[in-house]
Amino acid sequence: MPKPKVLALVMAGGEGSRLELLTERRAKPALPFAGVFRLIDFPLSNCVHSGVEDVWVLQQYRLQSLNDELANGRPWDLDRTYGGLRLLPPQLGAEEEDGFHEGNADAIWRNRQLIAEHDPEVVLVLSADHVYRLDYGQVVARHRGRGAAVTVVTSEVSDEAEASRQAVVEVAADGRLSGFSYKPDEPPTTRVATEVFAFQTGRLLATLEELAAGDGELKDFGHGLLPRLVSVGEAVEHRMDGYWRDVGTVPAYWRAHMDLLDPERPLDLDDPAWPVLGRAPHRPPARVEDSARLEGALLSPGTVVGGEVTRSVLGPGVVVEPGACVRDAVLLDDCVVAAGARVERAVLDRRVRVGPDARVGDAGDDGEPALVGEGAQLPGGARVAPGGRFSQDGRVER
Repeated sequence: MPKPKVLALVMAGGEGSRLELLTERRAKPALPFAGVFRLIDFPLSNCVHSGVEDVWVLQQYRLQSLNDELANGRPWDLDRTYGGLRLLPPQLGAEEEDGFHEGNADAIWRNRQLIAEHDPEVVLVLSADHVYRLDYGQVVARHRGRGAAVTVVTSEVSDEAEASRQAVVEVAADGRLSGFSYKPDEPPTTRVATEVFAFQTGRLLATLEELAAGDGELKDFGHGLLPRLVSVGEAVEHRMDGYWRDVGTVPAYWRAHMDLLDPERPLDLDDPAWPVLGRAPHRPPARVEDSARLEGALLSPGTVVGGEVTRSVLGPGVVVEPGACVRDAVLLDDCVVAAGARVERAVLDRRVRVGPDARVGDAGDDGEPALVGEGAQLPGGARVAPGGRFSQDGRVER
Protein backbone atom coordinates (compact mmCIF):
# COMPACT_ATOMS: atom_id res chain seq x y z
CA MET A 1 0.00 0.00 0.00
CA PRO A 2 1.57 3.37 -1.03
CA LYS A 3 2.32 5.97 1.62
CA PRO A 4 -0.74 8.22 2.05
CA LYS A 5 -0.66 11.99 1.91
CA VAL A 6 -1.21 13.06 5.52
CA LEU A 7 -1.82 16.58 6.81
CA ALA A 8 -1.44 17.18 10.55
CA LEU A 9 -3.49 20.02 12.06
CA VAL A 10 -2.24 20.98 15.53
CA MET A 11 -5.00 22.78 17.43
CA ALA A 12 -3.14 25.48 19.36
CA GLY A 13 -5.58 28.38 19.56
CA GLY A 14 -7.49 27.75 22.79
CA GLU A 15 -7.35 30.23 25.66
CA GLY A 16 -6.58 27.59 28.30
CA SER A 17 -8.52 29.36 31.04
CA ARG A 18 -8.55 26.27 33.29
CA LEU A 19 -4.81 26.79 33.78
CA GLU A 20 -5.60 30.13 35.39
CA LEU A 21 -2.53 32.33 35.98
CA LEU A 22 -0.30 30.07 33.86
CA THR A 23 -2.03 31.12 30.64
CA GLU A 24 -2.72 34.78 31.34
CA ARG A 25 0.40 35.80 29.38
CA ARG A 26 1.08 32.82 27.10
CA ALA A 27 -0.67 30.37 24.83
CA LYS A 28 -1.30 27.05 26.53
CA PRO A 29 0.84 25.08 24.02
CA ALA A 30 3.79 27.37 24.91
CA LEU A 31 3.59 26.39 28.59
CA PRO A 32 6.85 24.78 29.82
CA PHE A 33 6.85 21.14 30.79
CA ALA A 34 9.58 19.09 32.48
CA GLY A 35 11.79 22.16 32.71
CA VAL A 36 13.16 22.34 29.18
CA PHE A 37 10.20 21.43 26.93
CA ARG A 38 6.94 23.11 25.88
CA LEU A 39 3.60 21.32 25.57
CA ILE A 40 3.55 21.74 21.80
CA ASP A 41 6.88 19.89 21.60
CA PHE A 42 5.04 16.60 22.16
CA PRO A 43 2.70 16.53 19.13
CA LEU A 44 5.36 18.08 16.88
CA SER A 45 7.96 15.53 17.97
CA ASN A 46 5.44 12.73 17.42
CA CYS A 47 4.81 14.07 13.91
CA VAL A 48 8.49 14.09 13.00
CA HIS A 49 9.18 10.60 14.35
CA SER A 50 6.01 9.29 12.65
CA GLY A 51 7.09 10.61 9.26
CA VAL A 52 4.37 13.29 8.99
CA GLU A 53 5.92 16.07 6.91
CA ASP A 54 3.07 18.58 6.51
CA VAL A 55 2.19 20.15 9.86
CA TRP A 56 -0.13 23.16 10.19
CA VAL A 57 -0.55 24.91 13.54
CA LEU A 58 -3.90 26.65 14.02
CA GLN A 59 -3.41 29.63 16.33
CA GLN A 60 -5.44 32.34 17.99
CA TYR A 61 -4.81 33.21 21.66
CA ARG A 62 -1.45 34.85 22.57
CA LEU A 63 0.01 33.54 19.34
CA GLN A 64 3.30 35.44 19.57
CA SER A 65 4.25 33.53 22.72
CA LEU A 66 3.81 30.34 20.71
CA ASN A 67 5.62 31.60 17.61
CA ASP A 68 8.69 32.34 19.71
CA GLU A 69 8.85 28.67 20.72
CA LEU A 70 8.11 27.29 17.25
CA ALA A 71 11.17 29.01 15.73
CA ASN A 72 9.76 28.51 12.21
CA GLY A 73 9.81 24.74 12.75
CA ARG A 74 13.60 24.48 12.97
CA PRO A 75 13.81 22.27 16.12
CA TRP A 76 11.78 19.59 14.29
CA ASP A 77 13.39 20.01 10.87
CA LEU A 78 10.09 21.45 9.58
CA ASP A 79 11.55 24.73 8.27
CA ARG A 80 11.27 23.84 4.58
CA THR A 81 10.67 25.63 1.32
CA TYR A 82 7.88 23.17 0.44
CA GLY A 83 5.80 21.47 3.10
CA GLY A 84 6.91 21.47 6.72
CA LEU A 85 5.46 23.85 9.29
CA ARG A 86 2.70 26.32 8.40
CA LEU A 87 1.10 28.75 10.85
CA LEU A 88 -2.62 29.53 10.48
CA PRO A 89 -3.86 32.48 12.58
CA PRO A 90 -7.44 33.78 12.20
CA GLN A 91 -8.12 35.87 9.10
CA LEU A 92 -10.13 39.09 9.28
CA GLY A 93 -12.11 40.09 6.21
CA ALA A 94 -15.45 39.85 4.47
CA GLU A 95 -15.34 36.19 3.47
CA GLU A 96 -17.58 33.63 5.17
CA GLU A 97 -14.62 31.78 6.66
CA ASP A 98 -12.98 34.90 8.10
CA GLY A 99 -13.17 35.71 11.80
CA PHE A 100 -12.07 34.30 15.11
CA HIS A 101 -12.34 30.58 15.79
CA GLU A 102 -15.21 29.53 18.05
CA GLY A 103 -13.86 26.06 18.78
CA ASN A 104 -11.61 23.45 17.23
CA ALA A 105 -14.15 22.17 14.71
CA ASP A 106 -14.98 25.74 13.73
CA ALA A 107 -11.26 26.46 13.28
CA ILE A 108 -10.95 23.62 10.78
CA TRP A 109 -14.09 24.73 8.93
CA ARG A 110 -12.69 28.25 8.55
CA ASN A 111 -9.58 26.74 6.92
CA ARG A 112 -11.49 24.27 4.77
CA GLN A 113 -10.46 25.84 1.47
CA LEU A 114 -6.76 25.53 2.26
CA ILE A 115 -7.25 21.91 3.32
CA ALA A 116 -9.17 21.10 0.15
CA GLU A 117 -6.47 22.69 -2.00
CA HIS A 118 -3.77 20.68 -0.21
CA ASP A 119 -5.87 17.56 -0.89
CA PRO A 120 -4.56 15.10 1.74
CA GLU A 121 -5.97 11.60 1.98
CA VAL A 122 -5.93 11.77 5.79
CA VAL A 123 -6.25 14.79 8.08
CA LEU A 124 -4.61 14.08 11.42
CA VAL A 125 -6.02 16.43 14.07
CA LEU A 126 -3.92 16.84 17.22
CA SER A 127 -4.38 18.73 20.46
CA ALA A 128 -1.41 20.73 21.75
CA ASP A 129 -2.00 20.37 25.49
CA HIS A 130 -1.47 16.68 26.19
CA VAL A 131 1.66 14.80 27.20
CA TYR A 132 2.22 11.45 25.48
CA ARG A 133 4.27 9.51 22.94
CA LEU A 134 2.48 7.96 19.94
CA ASP A 135 3.37 6.72 16.46
CA TYR A 136 0.79 8.44 14.28
CA GLY A 137 1.77 6.13 11.43
CA GLN A 138 0.08 3.25 13.25
CA VAL A 139 -3.05 5.36 13.71
CA VAL A 140 -3.16 6.23 10.01
CA ALA A 141 -2.59 2.59 9.01
CA ARG A 142 -5.50 1.41 11.16
CA HIS A 143 -7.66 4.24 9.88
CA ARG A 144 -7.04 3.31 6.25
CA GLY A 145 -7.46 -0.38 6.97
CA ARG A 146 -10.89 0.13 8.49
CA GLY A 147 -12.04 2.64 5.87
CA ALA A 148 -13.61 4.80 8.59
CA ALA A 149 -14.61 8.44 8.39
CA VAL A 150 -12.72 9.03 11.64
CA THR A 151 -10.40 7.02 13.85
CA VAL A 152 -10.41 8.17 17.47
CA VAL A 153 -7.36 7.46 19.62
CA THR A 154 -8.53 6.52 23.12
CA SER A 155 -6.98 6.04 26.54
CA GLU A 156 -8.15 4.74 29.90
CA VAL A 157 -8.15 7.34 32.70
CA SER A 158 -7.95 6.70 36.42
CA ASP A 159 -11.44 7.61 37.61
CA GLU A 160 -14.83 9.08 36.76
CA ALA A 161 -13.83 12.56 37.93
CA GLU A 162 -11.09 12.65 35.31
CA ALA A 163 -13.36 11.14 32.68
CA SER A 164 -15.99 13.83 33.25
CA ARG A 165 -13.50 16.45 31.99
CA GLN A 166 -13.05 14.58 28.71
CA ALA A 167 -14.98 13.21 25.76
CA VAL A 168 -16.02 9.73 26.94
CA VAL A 169 -16.46 6.91 24.44
CA GLU A 170 -18.17 3.53 24.40
CA VAL A 171 -16.69 0.91 22.09
CA ALA A 172 -18.43 -2.07 20.50
CA ALA A 173 -16.79 -5.48 20.06
CA ASP A 174 -15.85 -4.70 16.45
CA GLY A 175 -13.94 -1.53 17.46
CA ARG A 176 -16.60 0.91 16.32
CA LEU A 177 -17.61 3.69 18.68
CA SER A 178 -21.12 2.95 19.93
CA GLY A 179 -21.42 5.94 22.24
CA PHE A 180 -19.95 9.40 22.69
CA SER A 181 -20.51 11.72 25.67
CA TYR A 182 -18.87 15.14 25.79
CA LYS A 183 -17.73 16.00 29.33
CA PRO A 184 -20.62 14.14 30.99
CA ASP A 185 -21.52 14.60 34.65
CA GLU A 186 -21.90 10.82 34.98
CA PRO A 187 -19.53 9.16 32.49
CA PRO A 188 -20.66 5.71 31.34
CA THR A 189 -17.03 4.53 31.05
CA THR A 190 -13.56 5.77 31.89
CA ARG A 191 -12.28 5.41 28.31
CA VAL A 192 -11.78 8.82 26.74
CA ALA A 193 -10.86 10.38 23.42
CA THR A 194 -7.30 11.67 23.60
CA GLU A 195 -7.96 14.43 21.03
CA VAL A 196 -5.91 12.62 18.41
CA PHE A 197 -8.11 11.96 15.38
CA ALA A 198 -7.50 10.65 11.87
CA PHE A 199 -10.18 11.86 9.44
CA GLN A 200 -10.97 10.91 5.85
CA THR A 201 -10.64 14.37 4.32
CA GLY A 202 -13.76 14.42 2.16
CA ARG A 203 -15.97 13.11 4.95
CA LEU A 204 -14.51 15.64 7.41
CA LEU A 205 -15.13 18.63 5.17
CA ALA A 206 -18.59 17.47 4.11
CA THR A 207 -19.72 16.96 7.71
CA LEU A 208 -18.39 20.36 8.75
CA GLU A 209 -20.30 21.95 5.87
CA GLU A 210 -23.49 20.22 7.01
CA LEU A 211 -23.03 21.49 10.56
CA ALA A 212 -22.19 25.02 9.39
CA ALA A 213 -25.34 25.10 7.26
CA GLY A 214 -27.39 24.81 10.44
CA ASP A 215 -27.80 21.07 10.59
CA GLY A 216 -26.03 20.83 13.95
CA GLU A 217 -23.54 22.61 16.21
CA LEU A 218 -20.08 23.39 14.82
CA LYS A 219 -17.88 24.80 17.63
CA ASP A 220 -15.82 21.99 19.27
CA PHE A 221 -15.48 18.40 18.05
CA GLY A 222 -17.65 17.11 20.86
CA HIS A 223 -20.58 19.38 20.07
CA GLY A 224 -21.48 18.18 16.59
CA LEU A 225 -18.77 16.64 14.45
CA LEU A 226 -17.89 13.52 16.41
CA PRO A 227 -21.43 12.76 17.67
CA ARG A 228 -22.61 12.91 14.05
CA LEU A 229 -19.99 10.45 12.80
CA VAL A 230 -20.46 8.12 15.78
CA SER A 231 -24.25 8.07 15.31
CA VAL A 232 -23.94 6.83 11.72
CA GLY A 233 -21.36 4.16 12.60
CA GLU A 234 -18.42 5.82 10.86
CA ALA A 235 -16.08 6.17 13.86
CA VAL A 236 -13.62 3.51 15.02
CA GLU A 237 -11.18 3.30 17.92
CA HIS A 238 -7.40 3.13 18.03
CA ARG A 239 -6.55 2.15 21.60
CA MET A 240 -3.43 3.71 23.14
CA ASP A 241 -1.96 1.71 26.02
CA GLY A 242 0.97 3.98 26.91
CA TYR A 243 1.15 7.09 29.06
CA TRP A 244 -1.24 9.92 28.23
CA ARG A 245 -2.25 12.86 30.38
CA ASP A 246 -4.37 15.92 29.78
CA VAL A 247 -2.56 18.79 31.52
CA GLY A 248 -5.28 21.37 30.98
CA THR A 249 -5.82 22.19 34.66
CA VAL A 250 -3.43 23.29 37.39
CA PRO A 251 -3.80 20.03 39.40
CA ALA A 252 -3.30 17.91 36.26
CA TYR A 253 -0.27 19.95 35.22
CA TRP A 254 1.25 19.51 38.69
CA ARG A 255 0.41 15.79 38.77
CA ALA A 256 2.03 15.16 35.38
CA HIS A 257 5.28 16.60 36.74
CA MET A 258 5.04 14.36 39.78
CA ASP A 259 4.67 11.43 37.36
CA LEU A 260 8.08 12.32 35.94
CA LEU A 261 9.57 11.73 39.38
CA ASP A 262 8.01 8.29 39.76
CA PRO A 263 10.83 5.71 39.97
CA GLU A 264 8.94 3.52 37.48
CA ARG A 265 9.05 6.30 34.86
CA PRO A 266 5.58 6.00 33.31
CA LEU A 267 6.79 8.57 30.73
CA ASP A 268 10.45 8.25 29.78
CA LEU A 269 11.69 11.54 28.32
CA ASP A 270 15.14 10.06 27.69
CA ASP A 271 14.32 7.59 24.93
CA PRO A 272 16.96 8.01 22.18
CA ALA A 273 14.66 6.26 19.71
CA TRP A 274 11.89 8.83 20.23
CA PRO A 275 13.36 12.04 21.69
CA VAL A 276 11.20 15.02 22.58
CA LEU A 277 12.46 17.84 20.38
CA GLY A 278 12.10 21.56 21.01
CA ARG A 279 13.84 24.90 21.35
CA ALA A 280 16.32 23.97 24.06
CA PRO A 281 17.51 26.63 26.53
CA HIS A 282 21.13 27.76 26.21
CA ARG A 283 22.23 27.75 29.84
CA PRO A 284 25.26 26.47 31.75
CA PRO A 285 25.07 23.15 33.60
CA ALA A 286 23.12 23.00 36.85
CA ARG A 287 25.14 23.75 39.98
CA VAL A 288 24.65 21.93 43.29
CA GLU A 289 26.29 23.59 46.30
CA ASP A 290 27.78 21.78 49.31
CA SER A 291 24.83 22.90 51.43
CA ALA A 292 22.26 21.34 49.06
CA ARG A 293 20.11 18.31 49.79
CA LEU A 294 18.46 16.62 46.82
CA GLU A 295 15.98 13.76 46.70
CA GLY A 296 14.01 12.77 43.62
CA ALA A 297 14.49 16.04 41.71
CA LEU A 298 14.83 17.12 38.08
CA LEU A 299 17.21 20.05 37.58
CA SER A 300 17.25 22.02 34.33
CA PRO A 301 20.33 23.78 32.95
CA GLY A 302 21.28 26.94 34.80
CA THR A 303 19.73 25.97 38.14
CA VAL A 304 21.65 26.68 41.36
CA VAL A 305 20.65 24.65 44.42
CA GLY A 306 21.96 25.47 47.87
CA GLY A 307 18.92 24.37 49.89
CA GLU A 308 16.66 21.31 50.08
CA VAL A 309 14.83 20.09 46.96
CA THR A 310 12.60 17.01 47.26
CA ARG A 311 10.32 15.52 44.55
CA SER A 312 10.35 18.68 42.51
CA VAL A 313 11.04 19.88 38.96
CA LEU A 314 13.15 23.02 38.58
CA GLY A 315 13.18 24.94 35.30
CA PRO A 316 16.18 26.71 33.76
CA GLY A 317 17.83 29.35 35.94
CA VAL A 318 15.97 28.51 39.17
CA VAL A 319 17.83 29.41 42.36
CA VAL A 320 17.12 27.71 45.70
CA GLU A 321 19.20 29.49 48.33
CA PRO A 322 20.81 27.77 51.34
CA GLY A 323 18.23 27.21 54.04
CA ALA A 324 15.30 27.22 51.59
CA CYS A 325 13.07 24.17 51.10
CA VAL A 326 11.22 23.08 47.95
CA ARG A 327 9.02 19.97 48.13
CA ASP A 328 6.52 18.45 45.70
CA ALA A 329 6.72 21.55 43.54
CA VAL A 330 7.15 22.76 39.97
CA LEU A 331 9.24 25.92 39.51
CA LEU A 332 9.42 27.43 36.04
CA ASP A 333 12.27 29.48 34.57
CA ASP A 334 14.31 31.86 36.73
CA CYS A 335 12.38 31.54 39.99
CA VAL A 336 14.23 32.37 43.21
CA VAL A 337 13.44 30.84 46.59
CA ALA A 338 15.22 32.86 49.26
CA ALA A 339 16.84 31.57 52.45
CA GLY A 340 14.35 30.27 55.00
CA ALA A 341 11.46 30.15 52.51
CA ARG A 342 9.37 27.01 51.92
CA VAL A 343 7.58 26.07 48.70
CA GLU A 344 5.53 22.88 49.04
CA ARG A 345 2.91 21.30 46.77
CA ALA A 346 2.91 24.31 44.48
CA VAL A 347 3.48 25.59 40.95
CA LEU A 348 5.50 28.79 40.48
CA ASP A 349 5.44 30.48 37.10
CA ARG A 350 8.60 32.02 35.65
CA ARG A 351 10.51 34.83 37.35
CA VAL A 352 8.74 34.44 40.70
CA ARG A 353 10.69 35.45 43.81
CA VAL A 354 9.73 33.94 47.16
CA GLY A 355 11.14 36.19 49.86
CA PRO A 356 13.03 35.09 53.01
CA ASP A 357 10.95 32.98 55.41
CA ALA A 358 7.88 33.16 53.13
CA ARG A 359 5.76 30.07 52.65
CA VAL A 360 3.82 28.80 49.63
CA GLY A 361 1.50 25.80 49.98
CA ASP A 362 1.86 22.83 52.28
CA ALA A 363 3.33 19.41 51.48
CA GLY A 364 0.97 17.78 53.97
CA ASP A 365 -2.14 19.04 52.17
CA ASP A 366 -3.78 16.69 49.63
CA GLY A 367 -5.85 19.31 47.83
CA GLU A 368 -5.00 21.48 44.86
CA PRO A 369 -1.45 22.81 44.56
CA ALA A 370 -0.86 26.46 45.33
CA LEU A 371 -0.12 28.67 42.30
CA VAL A 372 1.99 31.83 41.98
CA GLY A 373 1.71 33.82 38.76
CA GLU A 374 4.47 35.01 36.45
CA GLY A 375 6.81 37.64 37.87
CA ALA A 376 5.13 37.76 41.28
CA GLN A 377 7.28 38.98 44.17
CA LEU A 378 6.25 37.34 47.42
CA PRO A 379 7.47 39.47 50.35
CA GLY A 380 9.53 38.04 53.16
CA GLY A 381 7.38 36.22 55.72
CA ALA A 382 4.32 36.20 53.45
CA ARG A 383 2.03 33.20 53.17
CA VAL A 384 0.14 31.58 50.29
CA ALA A 385 -2.24 29.00 51.71
CA PRO A 386 -2.54 25.44 50.36
CA GLY A 387 -4.44 25.63 47.08
CA GLY A 388 -4.14 29.43 47.13
CA ARG A 389 -3.28 31.83 44.32
CA PHE A 390 -0.90 34.80 44.28
CA SER A 391 -0.54 36.99 41.18
CA GLN A 392 1.92 39.59 39.97
CA ASP A 393 -0.32 42.42 41.16
CA GLY A 394 -0.38 40.98 44.66
CA ARG A 395 -3.86 39.49 44.34
CA VAL A 396 -4.35 36.64 46.78
CA GLU A 397 -7.15 34.12 46.31
CA ARG A 398 -8.35 31.27 48.48
